Amino acid sequence: MKYKSQIPNLFTLLNLSLGVLAIIAIFYEEYSSSAMLIIIAGMMDRMDGKLARKFDVVSDFGKELDSLCDLISFGIAPAILMWNLNLMETGIVGIAITLIFALCGTVRLARYNVMEFEGVYMGIPITLCGGLVALMALYSTKYVTSLSFMLGAMLFLSYAMVSKRIKLKKR
Repeated sequence: MKYKSQIPNLFTLLNLSLGVLAIIAIFYEEYSSSAMLIIIAGMMDRMDGKLARKFDVVSDFGKELDSLCDLISFGIAPAILMWNLNLMETGIVGIAITLIFALCGTVRLARYNVMEFEGVYMGIPITLCGGLVALMALYSTKYVTSLSFMLGAMLFLSYAMVSKRIKLKKR
């Protein structure tokens, strides 16, 4: 059945759709909804890879599509969410950290696409970092949070995505 080869790509595109909806939610100041959409996009991202392996339809196209979608859902959407929710008041510092997060996520995805994967991630995957930013944002919609913690966490997660020292075994 040739259609089964497209099932993982449908989950990847659902991931992207949720990321775009998360950005739209930010425009309406629906920060909790935005964070939840990013987290659900992470679940779709997890499913696309599992389905591609299960159906034995892993492809270069799927890998590229996945990275492009992940950049929006776990790089851009969480960065903009955190900027709008917490970092905007810090001015140029918040803008810089927002950019750094998105740029490091982009570099991490590009590096992953050209490397041979041997079961160990070099740097923390953007999906995990974007999900953590979404969780921090969700937390900060309910509780008072330290702005310096948010700034530091965003910088650490940015570094963690591109670090060659941090290694994470794939489960």
